[in-house]
Amino acid sequence: MSLWNRLREGLSRTRERVVQGLGGLLGRRGPVDAATRERLEETLLGADVGPGATERLIARAEERLAREPDLDLGAALERTAAELLGRTRAEFGPDPTAPVKLWVALIVGVNGVGKTTLAGKLAARFAREGRRTLLVAADTFRAAAVEQLDVWAGRAGAEILRARPGADPASVVHDGLASAVGRRFDVVLIDTAGRLHTKHNLMAELEKVGRVCARSVPGAPHHVLLVLDATLGQNAIAQAREFQRAIPVTSLALTKLDGTARGGSVIAIADELGLPISVVGVGEGLDDWEPFDPEAFAQALFDERP
Repeated sequence: MSLWNRLREGLSRTRERVVQGLGGLLGRRGPVDAATRERLEETLLGADVGPGATERLIARAEERLAREPDLDLGAALERTAAELLGRTRAEFGPDPTAPVKLWVALIVGVNGVGKTTLAGKLAARFAREGRRTLLVAADTFRAAAVEQLDVWAGRAGAEILRARPGADPASVVHDGLASAVGRRFDVVLIDTAGRLHTKHNLMAELEKVGRVCARSVPGAPHHVLLVLDATLGQNAIAQAREFQRAIPVTSLALTKLDGTARGGSVIAIADELGLPISVVGVGEGLDDWEPFDPEAFAQALFDERP
């Protein structure tokens, strides 16, 4: 299934809320009157776009309609949303033009957002591209974490560095990177323990892991991927801000997009945090993730077609 179809299917509940809330307004042309603006605000807030992002989205769509009178309201909203989502871009993966022999990514987030599952899916893609990939099981607290990652490593065709339960995560990362350098791996994905953003000792531990990466491999971590649960809507913004304070986040991954009625929060998250979204998860299968495409996402959100 194409990314367009995956996103369209995953955002069906959010799109239904938008289309039902706006009725036939999406096909209207011309200036936005007060009644239409009120309906727009109510509908976008209901889809969890958030107050600030809703105001910016409507205002810029109005400006676009004034510049391009042939557009209808739906097309103006779609193009404006794509712009808000695509202001910054980041690809998750090694830059083929960069002189980096070993590319290291740190995967972080709170408990239950799907970090371990996503790590396995990402590893599978890299392995299929012919890159030797090592998964480092740095979640040493959750009892089943290593076993879960081991299963995903087998499915992905990647190797795994395990650690005993309760081991120091920074030591595990050090050993994993030393092994990756010595055995000439191309990619290392470090699966960290889920941690509540309010637990300062765990956030400090994450900072330590980042320092160990930098000492072990020049420039590492080359990417810090913060995984957020799309079903949490704007509540994910507070989580992201705390993680940004602990470690420089490169981009966001949004999981569980399939079936949520709060898909509009993706616009608020990108707009408020100023961070690019690089990866979206739209299912449980090995290939149920895609690089984020702002245009495809915006179209899946505002398209009226059945």
